Amino acid sequence: MTTYAEHDAGARVPGGPWPDASWVRGPLLGFDTETTGLDVTHDRIVTAALVLRAADGTRTVRTWLLDPGVAIPVEASDIHGITTTDARAHGRDPVGALEEIAAILVQQVRDGVPLVAYNAAFDLSLLDVELARYGLPTVPDRLGRPVSPVLDPLLLDRWLDGAREGKRRLGDLCALYGIEGDGDLHTADVDVLATLDVLDAQLVRHPHLRGVALDALHAAQAGAHRRWAERVNAERAASPDGRPPTPTSWPAAGA
Repeated sequence: MTTYAEHDAGARVPGGPWPDASWVRGPLLGFDTETTGLDVTHDRIVTAALVLRAADGTRTVRTWLLDPGVAIPVEASDIHGITTTDARAHGRDPVGALEEIAAILVQQVRDGVPLVAYNAAFDLSLLDVELARYGLPTVPDRLGRPVSPVLDPLLLDRWLDGAREGKRRLGDLCALYGIEGDGDLHTADVDVLATLDVLDAQLVRHPHLRGVALDALHAAQAGAHRRWAERVNAERAASPDGRPPTPTSWPAAGA
């Protein structure tokens, strides 16, 4: 039997129509962070959002504003709108906020709810680094295994629509699919809602995904990410600019 996980981007899976797998109907848990920067080793979470979208479409939204304990660079504030003054005045202590975020995320994953994150490798890796920074158990520590299943619309786009030219930021995919949100992107909860809408649009454009079991789809994404990262790292190794290699593991560093 040929499975979708055996195919590279652009390949056609024999058969069809593909009946929906149970996960397509939900629930789904969306996750996003806004941060002090893009270095998962050193940067901090400033805001976070978890959105549980039930099978009937209703949404439960939780958001957090943290005091990251360091100055927020102006470049980051210009993106997400949170200044150092804002975070110090209104942000929560990171220990309590990170514990809440991790506890909710882990409970939903234990209950079998798929986690949806745009560029999951960044948000999940940063969350684990932040938890470890404050002596809290990481998500894999709490689960007793790597986090799964994860659905990453950025990775799905790069894998299934790799021939398309242009950037692949969340805003680019919203424009591609004609998705209009209720607020500005780079606000964590708005980004989560947009990410869930992008995933819905991808399931329409690539209907064979709807019939794939979550464990197979998770494994296929991990393989697609590894192949992409290996190509990127080969290009970087041949380049004189000295950029560090990108991790080949997914959905988080060390997965």
